[in-house]
Amino acid sequence: MMEKNEMEFDEEMNKRCCAAEEVIRSYLPAEEGYQKTLIEAMNYSIRSGGKRLRPMMMYASAEMFGTPVKMIEPFMAAIEMIHTYSLVHDDLAAMDNDEYRRGKRTTHAVYGEGMGVLAGDGLLNYAFETALKSFDLTSDNDDKERCLKALKILADKAGIYGMAGGQGADIESDNTGESSEELLMFIHEHKTAAMIQSAMMIGAVLQGASDADVSKIEESAFHIGIAFQIRDDILDVTSTKEILGKTTGKDVQEHKLTYVSMHGIPEAEKQVEVHSERAEMLLSEVGMGDGFLMELIGRLVGRDK
Repeated sequence: MMEKNEMEFDEEMNKRCCAAEEVIRSYLPAEEGYQKTLIEAMNYSIRSGGKRLRPMMMYASAEMFGTPVKMIEPFMAAIEMIHTYSLVHDDLAAMDNDEYRRGKRTTHAVYGEGMGVLAGDGLLNYAFETALKSFDLTSDNDDKERCLKALKILADKAGIYGMAGGQGADIESDNTGESSEELLMFIHEHKTAAMIQSAMMIGAVLQGASDADVSKIEESAFHIGIAFQIRDDILDVTSTKEILGKTTGKDVQEHKLTYVSMHGIPEAEKQVEVHSERAEMLLSEVGMGDGFLMELIGRLVGRDK
């Protein structure tokens, strides 16, 4: 039987996930006009589900510095759009060639390869259109400055020096067969950790956190991202399609560079613990030693799906 505190956390997480879902859906574009099918494909991608972790982490990070300001909502929607676009493109035949995601058919499997490409492009661009709506919710120049700072973080962490750069290095590794610890950590840091950093940093920045605190949050989010990705590598070997809602075992079949392929499962499990402990220590230093965000980190790195 689940302990009472676990049940309470599950209820809290479900409540927060539903709240994030409501925010995201409120910013989705209307399915109309000659571009209707493209917009349907974009919305299908977003509505296919997911844990909404990045919007939740953004909100929880903001909470550590006060009651979250209204202008956080466009950024919550925007970061989920960017995350979803990356998954839509990941699933394409030219990349991971997956037909199922979150237990449902992938966007390109439903709408075709070309529309899948455009749906990803549309989501990326619309993310910034959405984030810019935060300026409509600002009340003074300080708020506008925070929005500008948040937009820069969002762009940097999603671009060639962030997630896109990590994805590029991952593809290059597949093509060349290069295998090194340095390359592996670069891929994990940029492909996975960067958008977790973006979420947590933006939440803190919009709430007026100091540069020193934002820097510690960025470092903590790096460790969360690494632990999260190593856990993902482990689950690709140990879990099933029914549990994960996506194809498993492909990393091994395709000889992909992962932490498990390089170090084995026991060492991978150890590093999940090392990175999660480092993340928690850094968050404690900025006054985040307890509460929802800390509990969420523990659940993420110990998850089975």
